[in-house]
Amino acid sequence: MSDVRLAIIYYSTYGTNHRMATLAAEAAEAAGATVRLRRVRETAPDDVVQSQPAWAAQVARSEAVAEATPDDLEWSNAYLFSSPTRFGAAASQLRAFIDTLGPLWQRGALANKAASAMSSAQNPHGGQETTVLSLCTMFMHWGAIIVPPGYTDPVLFEAGGNPYGTTTTANGEPMPPAVERAIAHQARRLVEVAAKLAAR
Repeated sequence: MSDVRLAIIYYSTYGTNHRMATLAAEAAEAAGATVRLRRVRETAPDDVVQSQPAWAAQVARSEAVAEATPDDLEWSNAYLFSSPTRFGAAASQLRAFIDTLGPLWQRGALANKAASAMSSAQNPHGGQETTVLSLCTMFMHWGAIIVPPGYTDPVLFEAGGNPYGTTTTANGEPMPPAVERAIAHQARRLVEVAAKLAAR
């Protein structure tokens, strides 16, 4: 067991980012981290959610996952965010949670922690990369230490060559095995860097 306390915070409408966050949690735990897997609160009106069976099914699947709170970010010394893309940025549900973190930011409680991000979109050029980069911009405001996967493993080329953070196309098809391996690599790399920071 390492000294890494990793908070994995995600929002998922139909299940893709839930799957991505779960894979990351499994890899991080295998790498020795203590992990809190947390979903952010659904803010869409219930009648809208229930009008779409796939969305309603994901809400039901997520009930066993604890809801994210600012305490999870304060507890952690590393964090990984995962969100679907909405017009090239993170989903409003995740942004609403981020807006609650102002008091932690003001007293520096989010600074100097290893941070990384992942995303998905409906098509390959639907804004996944800009979503990851928008989350990295947030990490910069916090003073976090951004840990991208870079090209640090051959799987990045198999999974689409995204050095910013693992992304995938959420089109109803099973997640490609290379993307699953890229997620695991990103999580392990985050734990490795966080462990070095914790040992300083």
